[in-house]
Amino acid sequence: MNEQLGVRLCICIAGLFYYQSQLAADDPYAVRQITFGPRHHFFGYIGHVGTVPWNGNGRYIVALRSDFHDRLPKSADAAEVVVLDTHARFAERVVDRTLAWNFQQGTMLYWNPAAVDTQFFFNDRDPQTGKIFTVLLDISKGSTGQRIREFRFEDTPVANSGVAQQGGHFLALNYARLARLRPVTGYPDTWDWTTDVAAPKDDGIFLVECSTGNRRLLVSFDQLRTKLLPTVPAVRNAPLFINHTLWNREDDRIFFYVRGNFRSKLPKIDVPMTIDPWADDPVATLQVQQHIGGHPEWETGHTIIGHLGDRQVLYDTDSRTVKGFLGSPNDFPQPGGDIALSTDRSMFVNGYGTKRPGENFYAILSLKDKRLIRTTSFSRGTYVSGALRIDPAPRWNRQGNQLLISAMTRNNLPATRQLFLVTLNE
Repeated sequence: MNEQLGVRLCICIAGLFYYQSQLAADDPYAVRQITFGPRHHFFGYIGHVGTVPWNGNGRYIVALRSDFHDRLPKSADAAEVVVLDTHARFAERVVDRTLAWNFQQGTMLYWNPAAVDTQFFFNDRDPQTGKIFTVLLDISKGSTGQRIREFRFEDTPVANSGVAQQGGHFLALNYARLARLRPVTGYPDTWDWTTDVAAPKDDGIFLVECSTGNRRLLVSFDQLRTKLLPTVPAVRNAPLFINHTLWNREDDRIFFYVRGNFRSKLPKIDVPMTIDPWADDPVATLQVQQHIGGHPEWETGHTIIGHLGDRQVLYDTDSRTVKGFLGSPNDFPQPGGDIALSTDRSMFVNGYGTKRPGENFYAILSLKDKRLIRTTSFSRGTYVSGALRIDPAPRWNRQGNQLLISAMTRNNLPATRQLFLVTLNE
């Protein structure tokens, strides 16, 4: 037996024992490790706003695979885009590769709502020009999959930051600007036309139409600065950036964060806002919202889930008031953790972590019968803060009975970053 085969066999046996020990426990859920080293596997983004790793019929899970996870990727570092076959013991198939990714948001993977069984979006970078773009790939084309469209914008290159939950459009950001101002969510060494411009007029949130590839600038940084200046004077000279452009379920509101000074000693800017993308004048619909945490989730209509104090709250973005609560103060130890609502709105999960030791946990609430499940711990290893941290980042399947999460392995050395399934017992 050669050395590499022996290592893989040991890893698989260790993973099998781990899975069986979990199934033997008298718990309302089971845990299964579905990817194995020596390479690292991860998805990236949180499973909110319709971000589901499973395709429409549930057969495939899309993910990324990399040779390293202990540093940020450089411009020439590619991650492989893989699909895991749930009908074949999660066998991996490489369908493409990307040069535009990070460990916090991956490459913004999102199954296309218009063809949810076979197509998904991801971001990439041109190796010659450094310009970023978005890819639409169909896994049913050819032996591995085929790019059926690339959304390239040569003058102001931007890439997907949020697909409309009903389909047909996606929002796009300048990830080169993010690489300068918020490296954890950017793509380093990409081409940036806004260098040294604090609030450019030709950059901001773009809206892209999938069928035509046409796009328009929904709101610029200059317009955002003008809106915020009377109440947030720090925006006058601060280089601004945008994180988390989140479509609601009906696709008539977008929640996002205007940020600045995250890498300086100046007062940090972190302002949540909403906008109506279909208004005749979207800029006129801008509203500053109460800060309800860094990773909120849309519920239904214009209501968003976040946290205030020790409560998980339902916040009305129209009236800008709290309209209700989820669970009790004892249900969620860290209501500001990573949260996700299942696609049918029947299940809610809050993921939260500790630093010493580095562990992630999940509190899962059934909104039908108010049953609460708390999971065992999942290892973060030493990756508890900074750009390489392993956040809880839970992601629902489309039936609301499984979660895909990332964690460090415990039973094989060296430890690797892998994907796990939490399956709820009926």
